[in-house]
Amino acid sequence: MAHIKLTTLLTLLFLACPADSAPAVSREQARQSLTDMDVQVRREAATRLGEIGAMDDTPALRQALRDDDADTREHAEQSMWQIWERSGNQQVDRLYQAGVLQMKDGDLRKAIATFTRIIELKPGFAEGWNKRATLYFLDGEYRKSLADCAQVIKRNPHHFGALAGYGQIYLRLEDYARALDYFRRALEVNPNMDSVKHNILLLEQLIEQRRKDMV
Repeated sequence: MAHIKLTTLLTLLFLACPADSAPAVSREQARQSLTDMDVQVRREAATRLGEIGAMDDTPALRQALRDDDADTREHAEQSMWQIWERSGNQQVDRLYQAGVLQMKDGDLRKAIATFTRIIELKPGFAEGWNKRATLYFLDGEYRKSLADCAQVIKRNPHHFGALAGYGQIYLRLEDYARALDYFRRALEVNPNMDSVKHNILLLEQLIEQRRKDMV
């Protein structure tokens, strides 16, 4: 009787275990799975790298930005942002989240002060510079924004957000040739940026029209 009860208990415990109790996918496994034939596997791999990935994983994610599957491309882009936003320092990460909330609330001055503090604490953290560049742009301080974009690209040459940011700044400064160049560079890294594609088309038309007017 005791044996029967024990067997029953073990059976119930087994049934209570979740069906998806397989070991979590590692970074290396996720990177390899980005090229799997199964589209769902590629989507899950791209998402997984956003959860656990590091900067060393971004080259594989950049390749995934050209995947045939739109969802995989979207997951890869979001995962790159997630990786970029992790500084590896708890204090900096807390300040970063506070700064993002300040940005959302429209408190530009306070957010600029927060990201300036982040830069002071960890100057190698590219995303701190990128967020301050965005804030300077929103505040109309284009030269300061350009200087911060340069710091981003120095630390993360494939930061398509900062490259597109360069384009937006030069567009505001009416330096259309430079704006076009940076928009094209951003699109080379991430070909899924529809707003950048639109800006490129408009700038090409504008520059061509100016060329004709000068003839």
